[in-house]
Amino acid sequence: MTALSVTNYTSSRFALTGFPGLEIYYFWISVPFFIIYVTVFLGNCMVLHVIRTELSLHQPMFYFLAMLALTDLCMGLSTVHTVMGILWGFLQEISLDACIAQSYFIHGLSFMESSVLLTMSFDRYIAICNPLRYSSILTNDRILKIGVAILCRSSMLIPPVIIRLKFLNYCRPHFLSHSFCLHQDLIRMACGDIRFNSIYGLALVISNLLVDSVLILISYIMILYTVLSIASREERIKSLQTCVSHISAVLVFYIPIIGLTMVHRFGKHLSPLVHVLMGNVYILFPPLMNPIIYSIKTQQIRVRIQRLFLKGT
Repeated sequence: MTALSVTNYTSSRFALTGFPGLEIYYFWISVPFFIIYVTVFLGNCMVLHVIRTELSLHQPMFYFLAMLALTDLCMGLSTVHTVMGILWGFLQEISLDACIAQSYFIHGLSFMESSVLLTMSFDRYIAICNPLRYSSILTNDRILKIGVAILCRSSMLIPPVIIRLKFLNYCRPHFLSHSFCLHQDLIRMACGDIRFNSIYGLALVISNLLVDSVLILISYIMILYTVLSIASREERIKSLQTCVSHISAVLVFYIPIIGLTMVHRFGKHLSPLVHVLMGNVYILFPPLMNPIIYSIKTQQIRVRIQRLFLKGT
């Protein structure tokens, strides 16, 4: 057994996986990834800036959009140092403590994004199904409480399963299957009793991602039922158009998660490169696409962004 192999079994450091077989192209691969990360940062910062500075956007729908943009921005910040570090050649491994911390933020932010998308579906439900009570239901005080509840739900339920990672014995090869740390990657390398992590982790996924997706689906069934009862075809189309951006955001969030889950569960025979690509799509696709979706599909945001650029010219 080589010294490297021994290190991988006994040390508290873990090797990060870049793009297997494409090492000689890392510089060229880093260019689109750098552009994606810059777009993620600038796009979400621009949405936050527009919502903060435009008083006409100080409405519930845009407060929730600001929460979504902040979550996406943090997701990009949580992974940029490892992904770009691998591609630029100054990072090949990560310590256990740093890996656990990154895993906490990635999973916590995923749950937070799911919670925000659920809240946004509730916002659309109230706006379409009960418009006369919209402003009385979604008051600033209630929105603040919703934001605190989302933060608590996303951050306080994860520590039990994440903290336990610190005390597991990692006796299998310390090779992560992605350019960042995920909980399922770490427990795959553990040799001790991982039943708590497996059961609690599954319960978290069910109580967050699965329940949220079902509730979002139910809200849209109720929205569709209400819209179809509207007599005017023009009013039906107008009502549904207010949901297009949110539906798109839901799809760009849940489709990569489903894809990554399918690859992990049924794609063991696939190339490691497929796993790495799906992992990066899961992390980067929603933060990249959400600002683009809302900038194109939401007229208020689009007009303010155009005005912002015209002012700078």
